[in-house]
Amino acid sequence: MLFVPFVAWAIFQSIVLKANEKLIGVISDTHGLVRPQAIEALAGVAMILHAGDIGNAAVLDALREIAPVVAVRGNNDKGEWAESLPDSEVVEVGPVSIYMLHDLKEIDISPAGTFQVVISGHSHKPSVEDKRGVLYVNPGSAGPRRFKLPVSLAHLQIEASTVKAKLIELSV
Repeated sequence: MLFVPFVAWAIFQSIVLKANEKLIGVISDTHGLVRPQAIEALAGVAMILHAGDIGNAAVLDALREIAPVVAVRGNNDKGEWAESLPDSEVVEVGPVSIYMLHDLKEIDISPAGTFQVVISGHSHKPSVEDKRGVLYVNPGSAGPRRFKLPVSLAHLQIEASTVKAKLIELSV
């Protein structure tokens, strides 16, 4: 799996990102923890997509200080604060259509031909995979470390209808 250290990725972004491109932050499985490294890695994004297991409303509030947030409910998101969160969401960024849900095993649609990107979390295992023309992105977990999995998030770089994803391992 390819990870780009945050500092190198930030330098790359500042050099390469063009005026008509959008940088989207993708985060998941924070479980109530907003790490300073995650805040740094999300600085400058146009939008943040949270794929569930948020933990509490304070996480969303902290992320909203960086950029607008679209979030879905994870299996651990309980209580009044989480009731308004949808189980799945569709986000349009220009011509790019993104489908979000927490657990990819619960997807009940065929995204091919409709969505360019599917974002999920739940497994804490970061991955980027192209399946039949659909980019599947799991940013991993930016919250408490689980087993020996990396603590990570992702960036989506969108230019017109082209989407590229990069996983970013956070130094913790």
